[in-house]
Amino acid sequence: MRVLLAVAALVVVVGAATVSEEDKEFESWKQEHGKSYGSEEEESQRKMSWLTSRKLVLEHNKLAEQGLESYTLEMNEFADMEDQEFQDMYTGSLDSMNETETNTHCASTFTPENEEDTLPSSVDWRTAGYVTGVKSQRRCASGWAFSATGALEGQMYRRTRRLIPLSEQQLIDCSGSYGNHGCHGGLAIRAFWYVMHKGLESGHSYPYWARKSRSCYFEPWKVKATCRGMMCLPRGNEGILKYAVARIGPISVSVDASRRSFRLYKSGVYYDHTCSNHHMNHGVLLIGYGRSGSRSYWLVKNSWGTWWGEHGYIRMSRNKGNQCGIATRPVFPIV
Repeated sequence: MRVLLAVAALVVVVGAATVSEEDKEFESWKQEHGKSYGSEEEESQRKMSWLTSRKLVLEHNKLAEQGLESYTLEMNEFADMEDQEFQDMYTGSLDSMNETETNTHCASTFTPENEEDTLPSSVDWRTAGYVTGVKSQRRCASGWAFSATGALEGQMYRRTRRLIPLSEQQLIDCSGSYGNHGCHGGLAIRAFWYVMHKGLESGHSYPYWARKSRSCYFEPWKVKATCRGMMCLPRGNEGILKYAVARIGPISVSVDASRRSFRLYKSGVYYDHTCSNHHMNHGVLLIGYGRSGSRSYWLVKNSWGTWWGEHGYIRMSRNKGNQCGIATRPVFPIV
């Protein structure tokens, strides 16, 4: 009986130590990321979500250490957010574009000039000056606008050799009549349709403040970029997408960013077999491709700040069944 009591007491002590260690980690994480909560109830809910993220990160990274996963995760500032809450605030690429809209907006479907053309083994348009620095959309579901400005910045540089950061805020405030919904979602193709008719100011003259204004403050004489149309790529064709990235420049794409593994991504070549390739909810910018060992990847610029992922970028699996829908809805502006 005494032995049983001693074992039970030891279990209680070990359990308390485990909880205490988690508490310490949570407090340290809150300080690191400047987190504070309005009530004990909210803190309790946040901690539960944080513990779910912690379990995922620890288990996943153990597999990565053993070479069983191709990427690592971390407890970043998103770790205490519920899935739907995160999607509402940080994703927002609309999943409603149909074939009729594609045919209306796109000049035509992109086809390679020479499919036998030998493409480079790797491409990174940052090295050629086509890509502005990583931006942060903050708590506004405007990734679609950042995807659009990124592709337009690249094509304007291709034509003028001047790299000018363009205004996402103008797209958020002013492209509503073209089908976009500001901080509640949109599509790059609709942003290009708007730019084709109105033009786009620089980010300097029309700065970003992560919320939709009541009015559109666009001033036509400040336009720094425009386009005369847009080109869509065949849905799901990663071979043609590779060709377009290599020969055209950065491409606007949409991905499924709803998985917790995506938002907690730290480094490596991302692959999640549960990711959807037809329900995409986040606009990003495809700026290149390459290989890491035996793994082929797409090089993608995100808009969640430089602290996320690989200094604001993610390498996503290439030729793995159209991972997260990256090849489902590619488009670029014609300038």
